[in-house]
Amino acid sequence: MPTPEHRWLRATESGSGRSRLLIVDDDVVNLQVLGAVFEADHDVRLLESGTTALAQALEDPPDLILMDILMPDMDGLEACARLKQSASTQEIPVIFITGQGSPLEETAALATGAVDFITKPINPDVVRARVRTHLKLKAQSDALKAMAYLDGLTGVANLRRLEDYLQTEWRRCRRHGAPMSLLMADIDHFKHYNDTLGHPAGDDCLRQLAGALEGILKRPQDLLARYGGEEFTLVLPETDEKGAARVAREALKAVRALAIPHPGSTHGIVTLSLGASTRIPNEDQTVEELVAHADAGLNAAKAAGRNRCVAHGGPDDADPGSPRT
Repeated sequence: MPTPEHRWLRATESGSGRSRLLIVDDDVVNLQVLGAVFEADHDVRLLESGTTALAQALEDPPDLILMDILMPDMDGLEACARLKQSASTQEIPVIFITGQGSPLEETAALATGAVDFITKPINPDVVRARVRTHLKLKAQSDALKAMAYLDGLTGVANLRRLEDYLQTEWRRCRRHGAPMSLLMADIDHFKHYNDTLGHPAGDDCLRQLAGALEGILKRPQDLLARYGGEEFTLVLPETDEKGAARVAREALKAVRALAIPHPGSTHGIVTLSLGASTRIPNEDQTVEELVAHADAGLNAAKAAGRNRCVAHGGPDDADPGSPRT
């Protein structure tokens, strides 16, 4: 049986399009049994601890998790509860497969957010059927949410999704004492671009910029949303000031690399202005203040000559090579 790491990697590189399952159990024999049940139809990774599974899911979310409850370092209940606290993993279906079969244990498992509870020893046909059902339900749910949460023009998150996500991640960062950063981006002189080249060209410009900005976000918890008109927002949970400045530099560079001609710009191409804000959430602050501070930075970037990023509270030269006025 191939190692789980190699099998997962090979499937990802081949672009198989198959569902990806994360199976977690500290008993190697149980892992091998479950891996054999699913490896013909799914891409599988086998892990032996709740801690490792949580880190893996946050880094590279699977489509479904099958997990034991009793594990030495972090039990399945705690791992599931933590998964449900993160916006990037809270929608992953978790099925507990365990030797703990009492009603109280099943109730506790479902209360953490699990979608199903299966007792050992397993019946392979039953487990396959339940996994198939929950994958189908998740696909349907994802399709409905995509319709409700995506911007119709650019395909990135819309304002409704942004507002929900900001609240969720603000609360999560507050619980963990982690910083949260926000970038507000505005296309420089976009009205002139539309007036000169026409709205179809403007729509195409928005789509290209959305693709470029989405391409610089490497973590599943980072979110790009269209705030409205020619404005975009980048939500960066667990990111400090330096991290936000780095993302801002990458955003400016990615948009300039598109080299979209702009007859109304002194640079001759489409550029961005950005405002940055970073806070460690606490009871005396609100996420609305985070947004307002990033917006203030955006206005300061425009006033300073555009094609740059300004952090609220002072200039953050995210583009040292850009001309200043």
